[in-house]
Amino acid sequence: MKLLLISNSTTPGQPYLQWPTEHIRKFLGGCAESVAFVPYAAVSFSYDEYEARVQKAFEPLGIEVRSVHRESDPARAIREAEAIVVGGGNTFALLKKMQEQGLVDAIRMAVTELGTPYVGWSAGSNVCCPTICTTNDMPIVEPKSFAAVGAVPFQINPHYLDAHPDGHAGETREQRIGEYLVANPTMWVAGLRESCLLHVTGGANSGSGDGAGSAAADTMKVTLVGDRPMRVFRHGTQPREVNPGDDLSFLLQ
Repeated sequence: MKLLLISNSTTPGQPYLQWPTEHIRKFLGGCAESVAFVPYAAVSFSYDEYEARVQKAFEPLGIEVRSVHRESDPARAIREAEAIVVGGGNTFALLKKMQEQGLVDAIRMAVTELGTPYVGWSAGSNVCCPTICTTNDMPIVEPKSFAAVGAVPFQINPHYLDAHPDGHAGETREQRIGEYLVANPTMWVAGLRESCLLHVTGGANSGSGDGAGSAAADTMKVTLVGDRPMRVFRHGTQPREVNPGDDLSFLLQ
């Protein structure tokens, strides 16, 4: 597998997708002249607008963006794509539409069996996990289930924040993740801060097709890229910080 799982698409004061552009260039360079783009996380703007926004960001890379919402058979477009790109937005809206269009299985097969490169940010990173249960989004629509692609065997919390604002009496992000781990004690959660990404290579699908983390961990490698540490969580252990260059093999256990 070849996955680039990005926390965020925008950084204050920078154009859309500017911060990960060079990482995307290195990742897709030489292997894709066009990508199949999944725009279904868009809610407050159209899929056409989303496609145009991503195309503008990809133009310096010399890559054509073809949104699957224009295809009569989106799943086929995914299976035949040189590379797959899944944008951020609302994760529940994204997964619901992916399920309706048969894209969960199509993406799983493409990335784990065919080795199709995959780039996702925010919600697009969430849907590569076993489930979308560690998203930050409101469930504005109801997907068939929370089960997602399962290309990696751990969960990601994009846009991870340490902050607990003054006067805010609600739960912190860390406390919310802790609640998830009480209900799912065998899972790892990667708190991926802004301007960071995970580069995943290797692995293979066992063919279960259930979105429950079927990637073979024995040959998979996970690398943290960015200038900030990542916070990792597991039930029964204290959260800890890992840095770029650290061994992340424990996420695959």
